[in-house]
Amino acid sequence: MINPIELSRVEKLLFASAKIDKTRLPLEEVTQCYEFLQRFSSEKVIYGINTGFGPMAQWRVDDRYLTDLQYNIIRSHSTGAGEPLPDLYVKAAMIARLGTFIQARSGIHPEVVELLSEFINRDIYPFIPEHGSVGASGDLVQLAHIALTLIGEGKVHYQGQWRPTQEVLQENNLKPMQIHIREGLSVTNGTSVMTGIGIVNQFYAERLLDWATLASVMMNEIAASYDDFMAQELNECRRQNGQQVIARRMRQLSQGGQCMLKREHELYTSAHSELKTFDNQHKVQAYYSLRCTPQILGPVYETLQNARRVLEAELNSACDNPIVDPVHQNVYHGGNFHGDYISLEEDKVKIAMVRVAMTAERQLNYLFHDRINNILPPFLNLGTLGLNYGMQACQFTATSTTAECQTLAMPNYVHSIPNNNDNQDIVSMGTNSALLCKQVIENVFQVMSIHFIALAQAVDCLGIQTKLAPTSRRVYDDIRKIAPKIVQDAPFYPQITEVEAYLKNHPLNLQ
Repeated sequence: MINPIELSRVEKLLFASAKIDKTRLPLEEVTQCYEFLQRFSSEKVIYGINTGFGPMAQWRVDDRYLTDLQYNIIRSHSTGAGEPLPDLYVKAAMIARLGTFIQARSGIHPEVVELLSEFINRDIYPFIPEHGSVGASGDLVQLAHIALTLIGEGKVHYQGQWRPTQEVLQENNLKPMQIHIREGLSVTNGTSVMTGIGIVNQFYAERLLDWATLASVMMNEIAASYDDFMAQELNECRRQNGQQVIARRMRQLSQGGQCMLKREHELYTSAHSELKTFDNQHKVQAYYSLRCTPQILGPVYETLQNARRVLEAELNSACDNPIVDPVHQNVYHGGNFHGDYISLEEDKVKIAMVRVAMTAERQLNYLFHDRINNILPPFLNLGTLGLNYGMQACQFTATSTTAECQTLAMPNYVHSIPNNNDNQDIVSMGTNSALLCKQVIENVFQVMSIHFIALAQAVDCLGIQTKLAPTSRRVYDDIRKIAPKIVQDAPFYPQITEVEAYLKNHPLNLQ
């Protein structure tokens, strides 16, 4: 049994400089699969080994040209366009491809596994343009760009520079991948790029959910809300697991704080039996963007949990075609390369992240709107009203970025344009879904960055630093090291960028 790759392990490979342990790779199983295919393919017609590709599969290729056939699919499909995929996403895609190969169902020579592992461990990043995949025969175009570098062609990003692949291979004493049976098709056929992008999206989305949960706690601390909205008894009455998880996390985060009020102390005693004066500062019930955060973020949590399950399953799947099965002594033709699983999940994650942006934007509006909160100066302005503007213009950026997220929320999974002589008559657009999700996540980090600067400014306006819960206080202090309290007007854009980097690179890791 091949040990599965867990997403927690991938996170360490991507963010903690961990390396692939080549001694733990199932090279023996990969070799057995390769040797079986070598025997089995003799005098048989097998797709992509001795036939053309796609709608050209009906053409038998002469044995003299079988090596050329494999090189041809790599070179002919290296047709991507647009900006190069960032290194982090390329590395994740290579890890996902490695996950497919070590299932020992691809019939490739073990040297492919070893070379791909070296690329991952040495941070050699193939040039992969963002655009080109319809996500049906997997990521044919983007994977072809990876394959192109494995055969020593094209270019790679190495130590901060774009360089010819051959130079970098020689410098690292690595030999290009050789063609034995079907290495060209195996490397180019599958869902690994959309899966890799989806995995990075997953890590960042989970971090954003944690930050959104803390932001919601800080919002209620600032508003001096009654804390029963996150009570265990209340949230258990609704049998939704995600809601209960978020409420529990909020209770944990708020422990030790002195800002939120106890309803039983303030309103449920005989001294408060008659509400004689209108108290607009301590509302009986807070606005929905404060009070309903367990109900809003709960579905986000459950969406991410399901996406994590699907991504981990795909990471440990043989997702190319045909499938070479040495156990049952057969080669199966099917569609494991089809990206619907990833496409649908990435659309759901994208929509969930748009909801996170919308919630943050509404909370931000609460902080800025003095006639709504009744406790803070307009736009958290600590200067002279009329002369100074506080964080007024920051709201423009947050609002416009949230609006872009809402536009991007349209599901891509429901788009399918037949192509490839209608051989690919229904396609997943999975890589596009993952890329759009990536864009939304980047946008949400920007909105959340502005939000946390505003939260820190609101704390300063009220002077409640010492009353915050410990985690809120720690994050407040961290934000203030990056973005000091604003009294006189000054540009915000450097601090927004720095806080965004802080949120990305300092996960809260709530459990």
